[in-house]
Amino acid sequence: MLLVYPDYYPEFKCIASACKHSCCIGWEIDIDPESLVRFQAIEGPMGERLARSICLEEEPHFILGNRERCPFLNQEGLCDLILYGGEEILCQICTDHPRYRNFLPGRTEVGVGLCCEAAGRLILSRKEPVTLCVNVEEVEQEEENLPLQELRQDAFDTAQDRTRTVTEREEALLEHFMGWVPELSASQWADIYLDLERLDDAWTAVLKDLRSYGDSVDMDGFSQYMTGREEEYEQLLVYFLYRHFLTAYEDGDVGSKVSFAVLSTRMIRLLGALHWQMTGTFTLEDQVEYARMYSAEIEYSQANLDTLFTMLM
Repeated sequence: MLLVYPDYYPEFKCIASACKHSCCIGWEIDIDPESLVRFQAIEGPMGERLARSICLEEEPHFILGNRERCPFLNQEGLCDLILYGGEEILCQICTDHPRYRNFLPGRTEVGVGLCCEAAGRLILSRKEPVTLCVNVEEVEQEEENLPLQELRQDAFDTAQDRTRTVTEREEALLEHFMGWVPELSASQWADIYLDLERLDDAWTAVLKDLRSYGDSVDMDGFSQYMTGREEEYEQLLVYFLYRHFLTAYEDGDVGSKVSFAVLSTRMIRLLGALHWQMTGTFTLEDQVEYARMYSAEIEYSQANLDTLFTMLM
């Protein structure tokens, strides 16, 4: 089995207490069976604390506290479980996040999700085109070559063609892969996204601002403002293509995956343009935050993904 990953993947590090949007707040944390057995074997004060903090109904999970905080997230923003037993004590979801895995014939592809601000900063601050790496320790067997991999490489080449503007690359992707993104106004897109599942009130507020003011955004002016930072949108396109393109292996629908990558990049760009028009500035940290919100609300809701993929077919 081959392990494939973007070249920036090994650089990712959790920033722990420095994170402004801890993954230990607001997310239900399920406990896998092996970790549950490990937790139930712990004795003493920590064992008693674990017993009080785990709900065993349906799928075992931690019982969130005030402000939906994990019961083991302390006031310094650190994990008491790690302080007690090291990272190896964690359940699988805590060990993995924000890493994701796509399992395909002969290979597993891994990456880090934009829902994490540290991952977003790592991805969006890159100036060089992303390349994929293969774990050399796993290349003893011949990889099963999927035609979809070659198609995705074509999509990467188009997304990273720096002789074109990002908008031209998006249009080329849609044309080449028979994709389709409806030509709707900013306010219409805001209504579509407001009809999806929403987790964070801040995301709702952003979409309501888009509905109220988005149609008056000066996109040409914003493009001029972002001169020299076009790579941020290239990295978004490549990220969404890498993460979602090969899921077409299951349903055969490449067009909607490319369309989703283009739509997602355009939506994040539109939100950035609105921010710039309302405040007069738009920093890399602002870009990271809008990408983080978008990813958390859309990529981590299967219902939202299914709705958008269906709309884009």
